[in-house]
Amino acid sequence: MTDIRNSTFLFAIGAFVALFVTAQSLTFMVRAWKEGRRIGLTSATMKKAIIGSASFSFVPSIAILLAVLTLAGALGLPLPWIRLSVVGAITYELPAAETAAQAFGTSIKNVISDPTVFSAIAWAMSVGSVFAMILIILFAKSIQSGIHKARLKDTKWSGLLISAMFMGLISAFLGSALGGGLVSILTLLASAATMGFFGLLIKKAKLAWLENFAMPVSMISGMAVAAVFTLASSGGSL
Repeated sequence: MTDIRNSTFLFAIGAFVALFVTAQSLTFMVRAWKEGRRIGLTSATMKKAIIGSASFSFVPSIAILLAVLTLAGALGLPLPWIRLSVVGAITYELPAAETAAQAFGTSIKNVISDPTVFSAIAWAMSVGSVFAMILIILFAKSIQSGIHKARLKDTKWSGLLISAMFMGLISAFLGSALGGGLVSILTLLASAATMGFFGLLIKKAKLAWLENFAMPVSMISGMAVAAVFTLASSGGSL
């Protein structure tokens, strides 16, 4: 049976999406360069901005690469590549894929080879992200305006409200993380400790440039702890 996860058709779609996004980015860069010249910016200033943006974009992309590799074992390379190279995020794609897989009595911890299950996961990962873009188009302006007004009236409570919303979002993922056994718990603690350490450096030492490194390094540290613990518990060696 043909492995649809890594089929030529899906790779072709992934290549098309990647080329489209790249062409779009290059188009905006060219137009931005022309606009910069029009308003009087020097070539040296714009080159410096391009180099700075490229360097700070590279490190966060490591987190995206890790997310693609995380999902590739079960879903093949093209689907995670397509989803995470455009509007996807591991905080959505992973739970969506796992929920769809569980509806069929399986999990993305296993290789998804059944076409029906794979299709259901692809739909769950793709369609769910559409609603976010629609909501942004319809309600983003009014929501942003409301948050701005709340901050003007009471900065303390508006800050607490936003923090509470964020913590509620994070808490929704803790159940699945803590329910995965000791390895999952250790991975969570290692990632959280690394993120906390970066937070202290950013706030106390005023190293704002570390913000771009916090997420990928935290993910790598969690994965490293999980790998070491798994090898140690199984009697393997590094």
